[in-house]
Amino acid sequence: MKIFLLIFLACFCTGAFGIYIPKATNITNRKFPSTFIWGAATAAYQIEGAWDEDGKGESMWDRFVHSDPTHIDDRSTGDVACDSYHKWQEDIELLKQLNVKLYRFSVAWTRILPTGYLESFNQAGVDYYVNFVKALRAAEIEPMVTLYHWDLPQTLSEQGGWLNDSTADRFGDYARIVFKNLGPYVKLWATINEPKTTCTQGYASGEMAPGLKLVGDGIYQCARVQLLAHATAYHIYHDEFADQGGNVTIVIDATYNEPLTDSAADAEAAEWEFEFNLGWYANPVYLGDWPQIMIDRVGNRSKAEGLSQSRLPPWSKDELEFVKGTFDYFALNMYTAVAVNAIDEPPIGTGNYYLDKGTGTSYKPEWTPSIAGWLYSYPYGMRGLLNRVWSKYNPGSIYVTENGWATTEDLNDQGRLEYLQGYLSNMLDAILEDGVVVDGYTTWSLMDNFEWARGYTQRYGIIDVDFNSPNRTRTFKDSAKWYSQTAATYCLVDTCVD
Repeated sequence: MKIFLLIFLACFCTGAFGIYIPKATNITNRKFPSTFIWGAATAAYQIEGAWDEDGKGESMWDRFVHSDPTHIDDRSTGDVACDSYHKWQEDIELLKQLNVKLYRFSVAWTRILPTGYLESFNQAGVDYYVNFVKALRAAEIEPMVTLYHWDLPQTLSEQGGWLNDSTADRFGDYARIVFKNLGPYVKLWATINEPKTTCTQGYASGEMAPGLKLVGDGIYQCARVQLLAHATAYHIYHDEFADQGGNVTIVIDATYNEPLTDSAADAEAAEWEFEFNLGWYANPVYLGDWPQIMIDRVGNRSKAEGLSQSRLPPWSKDELEFVKGTFDYFALNMYTAVAVNAIDEPPIGTGNYYLDKGTGTSYKPEWTPSIAGWLYSYPYGMRGLLNRVWSKYNPGSIYVTENGWATTEDLNDQGRLEYLQGYLSNMLDAILEDGVVVDGYTTWSLMDNFEWARGYTQRYGIIDVDFNSPNRTRTFKDSAKWYSQTAATYCLVDTCVD
C-alpha cells in the first residue's frame, strides 16, 4: 500500500534558520491536538563523550570499542562523540530553536556509580545531571529521563551483566539515587531502553556490547533479568518517591508486522512475530507472563532438543506479581515494518531464538529502503502498530519515544523529511480517527551521533554534527527547519485546518 509521495517546492520563510515548509500530497492537513508534546531524543553514550572525565567509570561499551576497533564499522568510538557533556548548554539552545517541549535523554550509570556499586558513588555525576535537568526546566522543556540506554558498568558486565540476577538489584540501587536527586525536576521516567535489542544483539548475535553469542539461552535470561530490573526500579519509585508525582515505564521497540500474503498461515506468522518481539517484553509488564506462543514453542523445541527444561526461563508466582502492572504509560520505539510469512518447522538442533520464532521475514518491494539495511519506510505501519498496542495492552497513554531515518551526511535530507511527515501523518490518523491516545513524540535523533556498531557511518540526526571539527559544530538540516515549524504550528504542511 502506497501511503505517500512528497513533492517538494521551494518555500523559505524568514526566521533564524529559514523555515522550510514542503508541499506534500497524501499528508494530513489537520492539526495535532494542542496538548500533544513535541520532542527529540538522544542517549548518553552516543552523544556525551567525556568517557573518563569527572570520576566516570568504564562501561561495557567503553570496553567493547577499546578492546577491538573492528567491532565498529568505521573503527570509531564514543570517547568524544558530540561532546555534549561539555556542550549541553548549546544543546538546550538548539532544543529551544526547534520549539520542542520534551527532551528524552539517558543518564550514564557509570557517571553516578562508576563500578555499579553504591560505594563508588560519584557526586560529580549527580551534580552534572541535576544542573542539566534544572536548565531544561528553566527553558520550559520537559525532561524525559531514561535510566539505562545500553551502557552497563563494565564491573557488572564482568560479573555476568544481564545474565546475573543480582544486576537487577544493582539497577535498583542506581535508580534510587537518580530518583532522589533528579526526581524533583522530572515527571517522565523510562527505566530500560529497548531491552530486546540489548539481548538480541549484545547477548545473541555478538554485534553489540558485550559481544556474547548465546542465541539459544542467554538471550532469554537477559530478557528476564532486564524485566526484573525494570520492575525493581518501578516499585522503588512508587514505594519511596510517589510524592514526586512522576510516571515510570519501560521502553519497548517493535516493528509493524505485515503478512506477506493474504493467507491465514501468513497472518498467524505475523502474530507469532509480534509476540516474539514486542510481546516478549510487553506481555510480562502489561498482562503477566511470557506470551503463550513463546512458552509453547520454546518449551516444545527445548524438549525435542533433549533438554530437561525450557530455554525460556519460567517466572515464579512472586516474580509474575512483581513484574505485572509496572507501567504508567507505554513508551514505544518504532522505525520500520517487516513482511512476515509462514515457514516449515525449522529442524531441531542447537537452540536458537530465530528458529524458535518459526517465521520468515522480508520487505515488500514498494517500501522505501534507507541506507540502514534493516530500515524501510512504510508509514501506515505506524498507525497499525499504535492500534495494535492500544487494543492489546490498554496502556492509557502512549509516547512514541524513538522514530527516525538513516541518511548519509547531507543537510538537504529530503528522505528523512518525507519519512517523518509520512509517519507523523499516520500517527495523527491513529489519534483522530482511531481514538489512540498518543501524548507525545520524541524523534530520533536530535543530532547525528555514535550509532553503536555502525559508528558515524549512518546519520539519524535532524541536526548535523561535524565530527571532523574539534568544536563538533551543529547545523540545522532541512528536516530540523521543518520540524521546528511543525512543533510551533502542530501542522505537518504549510496550511492546516483545525
